[in-house]
Amino acid sequence: MSDFKRNHAVVIGAGMAGLTAAQAISRHFRKVTVIERDVLPAEPAPRGGTPQAQHAHMLLAGGLRALQTLFPGFEKDLAEAGAVKIRAGKDLRFERPGFDPFPVRDLGFDIFSMSRPLLEAVTRRRIQKAPNIGICVRSRVTRLIASLDATRIEAVCYDSEDGRAVTLDADLVVEASGRGGLTLQLLEELSLQKPEETEIGIDQAYASTIVERLDHNADWLGNIILPSAPASSRGAFLFPIEKQRWLLSIGGNHGDRPPGDRAGFMDFVRSLRTPTIYDAVRDARPLTDIVRYQLPCSTRRHFERLESFPAGLLATGDALCRFNPVFGQGMSVAAQEAVILDRLLAEDAPMERLARDFFAAIQDTIATPWGVAVNDFVYPATRGVRPADLAQRLQYGMALTKLAAQDPEVHRLTVEVSQLLKPQAALREPALAARVMSLI
Repeated sequence: MSDFKRNHAVVIGAGMAGLTAAQAISRHFRKVTVIERDVLPAEPAPRGGTPQAQHAHMLLAGGLRALQTLFPGFEKDLAEAGAVKIRAGKDLRFERPGFDPFPVRDLGFDIFSMSRPLLEAVTRRRIQKAPNIGICVRSRVTRLIASLDATRIEAVCYDSEDGRAVTLDADLVVEASGRGGLTLQLLEELSLQKPEETEIGIDQAYASTIVERLDHNADWLGNIILPSAPASSRGAFLFPIEKQRWLLSIGGNHGDRPPGDRAGFMDFVRSLRTPTIYDAVRDARPLTDIVRYQLPCSTRRHFERLESFPAGLLATGDALCRFNPVFGQGMSVAAQEAVILDRLLAEDAPMERLARDFFAAIQDTIATPWGVAVNDFVYPATRGVRPADLAQRLQYGMALTKLAAQDPEVHRLTVEVSQLLKPQAALREPALAARVMSLI
């Protein structure tokens, strides 16, 4: 633990990125203030500031490991709150083109399945136990204030719950609000360069509902149907969540939008490549309305390329990189970024260098999930700069999938990479690459 040489830090946003950043910072600052626009429910419940919260979210194994690092005993907290333990490779059935289902194997580690509101509630409870973290709810940050010489952050201005305009001094400000607008606004005010952005235009649309979890006489707890790309983008996630329920999310892209009415929703489920999910839920009692969401593009902001950036200011989570939600990577990446921030602060990185070191250090963390996002270029309508080697990448991926179906060790490795336990580079090791190439 630090001796708290640093005084006050402010975190903007109380989603998973903000909560995990606050926990990391609290080990090194005397006081941490989290400023959140919403009222935060005492029990797990959706809220306006997280419009995706009612859709399927997967806490990947890499994210669970990061949360366990930040909050020792976190797995126990999840289990006690009702999260469903899932054995990787065994309890969650994958149906993908050519493999319906993919071979079932016990891959030797567990993950947890739950609703996003449950995960946030469990995390908030841990945050609320920290004596040096305070949360200001129904408060909206309006601007960031830099020093007169424009080299460092000094304060944040926010409208408080009672309507007062408040200026709060800060030695460190972390924007975890999702959009990163306050950071971009400050850079513009200071006439500093904004980060370059890479976009992958996917026009992803999905719809979700919660239904009772029936005894479906199958040896799986959840099911994922991957689309037959590029001919179809239709896919589905059926995840077990707390209170003996299933959360069902269905989606498509580039104009193939799931309907919001129950009959149309079920017709979409019935149209999927396999009948597995439809057969499991067709007689299940609906427990919530159908909710819909759209995301036009995956976006990566290259803060690491900036030559000048105010000291004491960071962006994290979606403010840095917003992934296609279909791959379930955002929460896990944010937690991993918080672990990196904790490490840098423990190494006593000076404020003048913290942003540069942080933005550089997280690039390996972002690279693996972003490499998955690039696969969205399999659809001809996807907008953006297509990699010159896209055809070779896709061929390699298909051959790797074939090899993983045959070889349990390769299967485990591919899942470890997709679960953010190992870097994507592990799939290109020379001996493995030679075996994959022999199948192309």
